[in-house]
Amino acid sequence: MNDAVTIKPSHERIDINIGLSEQHRQALSDGLQLVLADSYTLLGKTHGFHWNVVGPQFGSLHAMFEEQYQDLQEAVDEIAERIRALGFLAPGSLSQFLKLATIEDEHEAPTAPDMIRQLVEDNETVVRGCRALVQTCHEADDTVTEDLMNQRMRAHEKAAWMLRASLQP
Repeated sequence: MNDAVTIKPSHERIDINIGLSEQHRQALSDGLQLVLADSYTLLGKTHGFHWNVVGPQFGSLHAMFEEQYQDLQEAVDEIAERIRALGFLAPGSLSQFLKLATIEDEHEAPTAPDMIRQLVEDNETVVRGCRALVQTCHEADDTVTEDLMNQRMRAHEKAAWMLRASLQP
C-alpha cells in the first residue's frame, strides 16, 4: 500500500495581503526600481573605479572603493527582494538599469579626484532618491521600505562624506 501523496504544482496567483493597497505597493515598487537602478549603476561605476584608480592615493582609494561596492552588492539584493515582496518584478538587466537610472555610466578612467567627485555626486543622488521614496512610504504607512531607505541613506551619506574627506588637503 502506497501512502505517498502527490502534490500537483499550482500556477494560481496568490493574492498579496500585507496591509498595503495595490496602488501603494505599485508606487513603492516604482520608487524602489529607481533606487535599485541608481544603486546598481553606482555599483558598476564604483567597481570599475576600484579596478582603474591610480595615483598617490591608490591604496586607500582602492580599499575604500572596494568597501563601498561590496556594500552596494548587498544593498541591490535587499532592494530587489523588497520589490519582489511587494509583488512586482525587479528589473534585472543592464539595459533596464541604464534606462531607469539617473546616474550616468562612466566609460573612461578619470583621474582619482574626478572619480571621487563623481562618486560623491552619485551617492548623493541615491540619497535623494531614497529620501523621495520615504515620502511615499509615509503615505502608504510602509515602515519596512522606509527602514530600508533609511539604512541606504545612512550608508550613502557616509560614503559621500568619506569620499569628500579624501579630497581634502
